[in-house]
Order: sequence, then C-alpha cells, then structure tokens
Amino acid sequence: MMRSAPLFLSVRAGMTVIVQHLPEAGQKWNKERWWMADVIHVEGGACNPNLPAMFQVADVDSGVIRWVSAGLVTHIVPSV
Repeated sequence: MMRSAPLFLSVRAGMTVIVQHLPEAGQKWNKERWWMADVIHVEGGACNPNLPAMFQVADVDSGVIRWVSAGLVTHIVPSV
C-alpha cells in the first residue's frame, strides 16, 4: 500500500488553506474547530530548508497575521 505525501508539502504562498484550531491553554481540544487563512510565506525547516515547516498566514476573517505549524493545515481551498 502506497502512502500519499503529506498535504502541507503542496502548500505554496498565495493559496488559501484550512487550519486546525489549537485551543488556548487549559481549554478542551475540539478537532471540529478550524479557521481559513491565506498563505503569505512558506518557511523551511532547520533540518531540510526545502521542506515546509511553518506558514505565515493571514486569517481571512480577522486579517490577523500569524505563524502556524505546517502540520496544522488540513485542507487546501480550491481557487475559483
């Protein structure tokens, strides 16, 4: 059985993605919570700079810019 490549390897600047919401400290984890963001910058990892490790994104609802771990990206939103 072949495994497919992790989704975050396909993410590029300019894409819109769905990010898994991380709860604040002391709050319960809810895997159904998410938010949408536009990818501004893709940062490589220390061990392999060619593989994405972090994304600088802008929340599409609030405009807040933040860094997120590549592993928190669950979907790429198709462009229309």
